[in-house]
Amino acid sequence: MNKYFLMLVAVRALRRNAMRSLLTTLGVVIGVGAVITTVSIGHGARVQVEEQVNRLGQNVVLVFPGSRTLGGVNIGGGTVNTLTVEDALAIQDEIPEVVAASPEVRSQRLINYGNRNWFSRIYGQSADYLQIRQWPLESGRMFDEEDVVRARKVAVVGQTIVEELFEGMDPIGEVVRVRGMPLEIIGVLGRKGMSLMGSVQDDIVLIPYSTAFRYVSGRTHAMVINVQVFDQGAMSVAQQKITDLLRERHRLGPEQDNDFTVQTQEEVAQTATETSRIMTFLLGAIAGVSLLVGGIGIMNIMLVSVTERTREIGVRVALGARNRDILRQFLVEAILLSCIGGVIGILGGMVCSEILARQAGWPIQLPYTAMLYAFGFSVGVGVFFGYYPARKAARMDPIEALRHE
Repeated sequence: MNKYFLMLVAVRALRRNAMRSLLTTLGVVIGVGAVITTVSIGHGARVQVEEQVNRLGQNVVLVFPGSRTLGGVNIGGGTVNTLTVEDALAIQDEIPEVVAASPEVRSQRLINYGNRNWFSRIYGQSADYLQIRQWPLESGRMFDEEDVVRARKVAVVGQTIVEELFEGMDPIGEVVRVRGMPLEIIGVLGRKGMSLMGSVQDDIVLIPYSTAFRYVSGRTHAMVINVQVFDQGAMSVAQQKITDLLRERHRLGPEQDNDFTVQTQEEVAQTATETSRIMTFLLGAIAGVSLLVGGIGIMNIMLVSVTERTREIGVRVALGARNRDILRQFLVEAILLSCIGGVIGILGGMVCSEILARQAGWPIQLPYTAMLYAFGFSVGVGVFFGYYPARKAARMDPIEALRHE
């Protein structure tokens, strides 16, 4: 039987019961639409995380302080002060792959300007911090090494500080107060946006780490060391050398665990995307169940169709149709049903993704391979669940079929 004739017969059979055919494809439509929506949101979230990680700077390695154990229970990383400014200077001076290193000390303080105030994050950093983070200045300058050595009371502020305290006016040369200490603003950062943790990166004040230690934070140890490596290919080498250097400086024996953690930019990205990847997988699995339910619906309707058209099958066989022709006829109908459902589901999933993106502010990005996989899976559902009804029709006894009322 000609394949075009098979397609024509299948279309006529489905049009004969148009409403039933449409309802039969509903399960496939919902399943494919859910898969498309889930994948587009999940992929968009991963892309956004990768972009945010790239905003950390190029070829960045982060060194975090270690953990401690109380009563046999490890209470997590960063709970013990193990990193010093001297560690950061040693990393920069003794490891040739390292371009710059900046010890970081954080605190949250109330900032006062005139009759206005704003609670913000204050980061003590080295003069190389903006180079490490690839963070441009909008105006003014970054504090330099002399400012760090002399612990000068100078600051570089983010866009949020400018908007909240200065209402958009130029703050260069103005003086703000933190815990009663005056800070002269010498620079304004370019806009950076959201961080990996969802915080606003522009709500920040940068000061020399020496100033932060002496006047603001009350700390004596660094909370993080930001390191920039000269080349992407040297990241793993630099990571190992940093680990070896810090173990030596901290006098850790061969049997002792590291009292710090060294993570590359890629590892930070993998950690940040792991949750979204797992959620995408789980939601995709749930959507896959909808596809299976849709396939069962196709099988059910095709079995009903075979029963209703028993006499038609007998007539076709009596006129010379072979068993494989009958098999192909009903198999094509099942595949056509699932393909229609797949196409509608893909379009519906794209529309739902766009609506969710606009209403909830979620990023979306739909890879074309996901659409191909979803459509291919819907075709597979049609083949798998349509084969049994088609085989049943093909093996029907033509004499009994002609006698069927």
